[in-house]
Amino acid sequence: MGAMIDMISGRTLHARAMSLAAGVMLALALIGVPLTQAQAAMKIQEVTSAKGITAWLVEDYSVPIIAMRFAFDGGATQDPKGKEGLANLMTALFDEGAGDMDSEAFQIRLDDAGAEMRFSASRDQLYGSMRMLADQKGEATELLRLAITEPRFDAAPIARIKSQIVAGIQASAKEPETEAQRRWLAALYGDHPYARPDDGTEESLAAIGAEDLRALHTAIFARGKLNIAVVGAIDAETLRQDLDRIFGALPAEPTLATVADVTPKLDQKIVYTYALPQTSLQLAYPGIERDRPEFFAAVLMNQILGGSAFTSRLFKEVREKRGLTYGVSSSMVNYEHASALVISTSTRADKGEETLGVIRDVVRTMAETGPTEEELEAAKKYLIGAYPINNLDSSSAIASTLVELQIDDLGIDYMDRRGALIDAVTVEEARQAAQKLLTVEPAVLTIGPEAAGEN
Repeated sequence: MGAMIDMISGRTLHARAMSLAAGVMLALALIGVPLTQAQAAMKIQEVTSAKGITAWLVEDYSVPIIAMRFAFDGGATQDPKGKEGLANLMTALFDEGAGDMDSEAFQIRLDDAGAEMRFSASRDQLYGSMRMLADQKGEATELLRLAITEPRFDAAPIARIKSQIVAGIQASAKEPETEAQRRWLAALYGDHPYARPDDGTEESLAAIGAEDLRALHTAIFARGKLNIAVVGAIDAETLRQDLDRIFGALPAEPTLATVADVTPKLDQKIVYTYALPQTSLQLAYPGIERDRPEFFAAVLMNQILGGSAFTSRLFKEVREKRGLTYGVSSSMVNYEHASALVISTSTRADKGEETLGVIRDVVRTMAETGPTEEELEAAKKYLIGAYPINNLDSSSAIASTLVELQIDDLGIDYMDRRGALIDAVTVEEARQAAQKLLTVEPAVLTIGPEAAGEN
């Protein structure tokens, strides 16, 4: 639901030619970095620098690649009112000049270093990552240091990136789902920052200047509330020194605007009438916070309800038995300040009422009886077995997973404990989770012809 962009700016022919060899080598090394000793042994070290900067490290020398992922607290929720899209815009500008290098000079050096650097903003976090060849780590991380600590925010790149984002906003505005989602978020979250468009509007982007970018950069980029993970051909002592070199000049603590917790407003209908050949449906139920002891009971219940692509109750009843849709799913949505369980599907325009009725029936049955022992055991096996495939299939995926574990404060031994936490969930606990989350009247969004919204 949170918008992210990952802008890759145009580069000169000279830069491409100069970096072709390095780029090809990097691409071959990085495409689908296979399951390696990083996943097999998965020894995670906590490394703390002299300045108190902490990172989780997985050493892996099977390929000469280093993947770094980091996250600063404060994403799109830090956009000032009227300047929505600020964090999103800022993330597109870190490779558009830093230090004494303008955009072209910076990107040529980044290409020559054989490195890939990306930034993105979610609702609650601002993410950065770098993948680099181990023997060019010094040059690559120096460019990362400059991007993080000395971004230029020059006028020409700001104008160019703004125009690219505005073009995307204008294209999206032609899709009825865009306006429907705007109304949906406003209905759920009211005037909370979660209701604002992460990529902004034409008007809000026009109001943003370089001084706004510098102010947000100063507020967010700090050593406090910074989570870092590194995977690859680097040892703990080298990383310890690199952490201070890359991040050490940042302020000790961020100066973030306070964001309140919010409970999505349920028990309402949002109908967006549009002459489409199909009807789209979304239902929002209460969620459960990530740190609650009953979290895994809710996750397993949701897996049985609609989390599994082909074996869930919703799929069987809506797709297999009645052929009302190609796909239907439910998911647990957890932001830092809000949680929900969301069901989504689309169907033929004249089948909207019937599909919504079937979904409600499936939810009602789950709320009343909960899952069976057989369903729960199958869900447990899947969630335990699929975790390495979904989260640990490359060095970059491992680094991303480790950062998320830090953000959620789950502990460095979480992956060792996760299977037991799932296995410990009983049928009764899963039933209680179903009763707690699914007996509340949901918020329902309907997008489609007028008759489809009448239910």
